[in-house]
Amino acid sequence: MRELLVGGRRSYSFEFFPPRDDDGEAQLWQTIRELEALRPTFVSVTYGAGGSSRDRTIRITESIASETTLTPVAHLTCVGHSRDELRSIIGRYADAGVRNLLALRGDPPTGANQTWTPTPGGLNSGVELVELIRELGDFCVGVAAFPAGHPEAPDLRTDTQVLVAKARAGADFAITQLFFRSDDYRQLVERVRALRSDIPIIPGIMPITSLAQLERFARLSGTPVPEHIVARLEALPSGDAVRGAGTELAIELCEELLDGGAPGLHFYTLNRSTATREIFASLQQRV
Repeated sequence: MRELLVGGRRSYSFEFFPPRDDDGEAQLWQTIRELEALRPTFVSVTYGAGGSSRDRTIRITESIASETTLTPVAHLTCVGHSRDELRSIIGRYADAGVRNLLALRGDPPTGANQTWTPTPGGLNSGVELVELIRELGDFCVGVAAFPAGHPEAPDLRTDTQVLVAKARAGADFAITQLFFRSDDYRQLVERVRALRSDIPIIPGIMPITSLAQLERFARLSGTPVPEHIVARLEALPSGDAVRGAGTELAIELCEELLDGGAPGLHFYTLNRSTATREIFASLQQRV
């Protein structure tokens, strides 16, 4: 996939989460088929903390590779796995033809705000996971980036140093956590470039479909929601109006990012395609 992320071509990608049951999986596949027509650079499926969720993630990612025209990026975390187990999962992906991985340390199983403790016999950081993947073959490796800083980082400089360390360990690209101000992304890129790393950093965008959803994801990610966005959405009379305004806000942010030189956009779809397709169609009109 490296060739798809270089040469000046903008990357457009979509992220899904593993459904909890068969009905959710049917909805996910409908969304995948609807978004497949947009010919994204890649798609990815998140990797949950539970065993059944992980098994479903791996199976769906393998099916995307074998049953669609899409390029899947497989999520992988250090949480709950020994080094040998990680080697086995990476080998399973390779056997399925999946050569693109997103290497994440992951949040503690007890919650994102809890103290991190490595799994016995496992890895302690995203840097170590990148190094392990690199030892096992020719994979294209992505990592996470945090425009507002990782919640555990003592300051932005330290957080930036961790991202650059992942790049120097062999990461090919980074995808950011969700954020709401283009300046946060611009400043992240500037910090990384100041440390002499040219790793491509793809902004992660979450279309807002409800105020409750926005507040939940902001709380889980540790990313504060700007007051002007909350005020704009709270003043609206209905859920449909909130979804429409959320789509407009996402389009505005995407336009600012692309105008500022972002190499592409990564959409957190929440397994629904409508808002993402509306944003994508609006952006394509600018080309």
